[in-house]
Amino acid sequence: MTESPNQPATGLDTEPTGDLTIRTVAMPADTNANGDIFGGWLLSQMDLGGGIFAAKVARTRTVTVAIEAMTFRKAVHVGDVVSVHANLVRMGRTSLTVHIEAWVLRRNESAPILVTDGNFTFVSIDENGRPQPIKKPDAAITA
Repeated sequence: MTESPNQPATGLDTEPTGDLTIRTVAMPADTNANGDIFGGWLLSQMDLGGGIFAAKVARTRTVTVAIEAMTFRKAVHVGDVVSVHANLVRMGRTSLTVHIEAWVLRRNESAPILVTDGNFTFVSIDENGRPQPIKKPDAAITA
C-alpha cells in the first residue's frame, strides 16, 4: 500500500458520498502487533455504519450476509478521525446492497482521505431471524 500525503485515493474520490453513519477516533487499543490500525477494526466500524444505514432504509432488523469488493486504499493511523458513509446501491425483495466508504481526517490536514470502501449486502429479518420482504417506500429513499 502506497501513501501520498494530502492526495485522495483516486482523482474522483475527493469527498465522502452518502450518509454519515459513524464517526470515531482510531485509538492505540485498535492497533495490531506492528502498531498499525487493525484492518478488522476498520471493517467492523464499516459494518456497524452499514447496518445502521440498512436498518434505517429497510425499517427492520438487518444482518450482514456478504461483503464484496473491499479495497483497503490507505493506512489508518492512531488519532485519525474515521468517518463511515453509506449509500444504497440496490434494493431487492429481502436484501440491500450498500456501498460503504471509510474516510479519515488526519491531524494537521484539512481534506478527508478515502481509506477503505466496499459493498456490503444486508438482509431484512423477522423476529425469528428469517428473511422477510422489505417494505418499499412510497417516495424516494431518504435514509
